[in-house]
Formats: sequence, C-alpha cells, structure tokens
Amino acid sequence: MTDTIWKSPATPAQLNALGKNTAAEFLGIEVTEVGPDFVRGTMPVSERTVQPMGLIHGGINVVLAETLGSMAANMAVDTHKYFCVGQEVNANHVRAVRKGPVSATARVKYLGRSSQVWEIEIMDERGRLSCISRLTMAVVAHVHP
Repeated sequence: MTDTIWKSPATPAQLNALGKNTAAEFLGIEVTEVGPDFVRGTMPVSERTVQPMGLIHGGINVVLAETLGSMAANMAVDTHKYFCVGQEVNANHVRAVRKGPVSATARVKYLGRSSQVWEIEIMDERGRLSCISRLTMAVVAHVHP
C-alpha cells in the first residue's frame, strides 16, 4: 500500500462532482488524477479563459490553482472535524499560453495543524511551465453547537 497524506480521500469523479454549478465547471476545470500527495487537473484555453490579447488570463490561472489546491487541502484533513479555506494565493506567470489545454498539479509543501501551504504548477500542452502559484490555506475546526 502506498503512503498517502489524505485523511479524507476522494476520487477525481467525486472532486469533479463537487465542482458542478461552480466556477470550476464554467471554466472547464476537470480533476484528472489524485496521487498519494498531489491533485492534478486540466483546463481548456478558450474564450472563457483568455484575456483580450488571446492569452490565458492570469486571474484564471489563479482560479485553477486555488481550485486544485483547495480540493487537495480539504482531502488532507479529517473533514468531520476540520475544513480548509484560502488565506493567501500568489502566482508568477512565466509563459503565455494561447491554445490547447493547460494542466496543473497541486503538491503540498507544508501540512500544519492550523495552516497548509500548497504549490501549484501550471504547464502548457508541451509540458512547459506557464505559471507557478503558492496557496496558503487556513485549517478551521467545525463548530458544533
């Protein structure tokens, strides 16, 4: 059995179902793989995801990064006791993308009791780095009356 960081594991199909009727579905974000310590997904470069110059919109890269990172963060906690919410996100856009899908992989950098840090790499269809993002998540306890 492979070691994993997941305390509340989910399949790509389950994660995609969570994205129904959300920005993820509107933008075409699809989770394609869950590994022992990462979540991977794709998003098309289309009229919904580009800016007026025809390049992928930097803010859309951030939506992709935060979507995958948030899913991963919540899988890394016991969701009966905790949930994770975004606290800070940044992105460095290093290569323009005009066509094809992009793929993104969220990998944990730090799993703490009250926070997590995830790194998300977004690649073009040729496997070249397009954007690198860091996402900090707050781990919040469920409050039960």
